[in-house]
Parts: sequence; C-alpha cells; structure tokens
Amino acid sequence: MLALARALMTRPKLLLLDEPSLGLSPFLVGRVFEKVASIPRDLGTSVLLVEQKARKALAICDRVYAMKLGRVTFTGPPSELLTDTQKLRNVFL
Repeated sequence: MLALARALMTRPKLLLLDEPSLGLSPFLVGRVFEKVASIPRDLGTSVLLVEQKARKALAICDRVYAMKLGRVTFTGPPSELLTDTQKLRNVFL
C-alpha cells in the first residue's frame, strides 16, 4: 500500500500495477481494489492492472486483455466475461 501511495505522489498518467492483492488479508484486498477503482475517477490516472483475482479485477475494470502463454486470448468489456461463465473459464483457466 505504501508503494501505491508513493507511485501516486508523482501524479502519473498511467499506473502499472502487478498483483497488488498478493499476500494481503481478504479485508485489505477489498480496500486495495476500492482504491484502485477510485484512481481513474479521482485522479484521472489510467490503470493497467495485472491480477490473478479475476472476478475482483473484472468488477472494477473498463476493458479486459487476457493472455495465455504470451498471447492475447481475449479482449473486450468485462461484462462479456461476467455473463458467460464458460467463456470466463476458457479465458482464465
């Protein structure tokens, strides 16, 4: 969380986040996702999020780019994956 705060102090146009929830308690994971979701709205900063917690990430993102073995396997709105469980499995498993 300190690293996130330090990164935001510079007012970046783009913030790259790699697994910000890794190793955190479930309570803190929720708080981190709330903060990440508020960054574009409050600061006007775009966020590129790489995250294993797919459902949490899909709940806060505007666009999805999923990769498997170094290749993009899906690109589109998160609603497309959230409403189609089979597609969600194919993309992330």
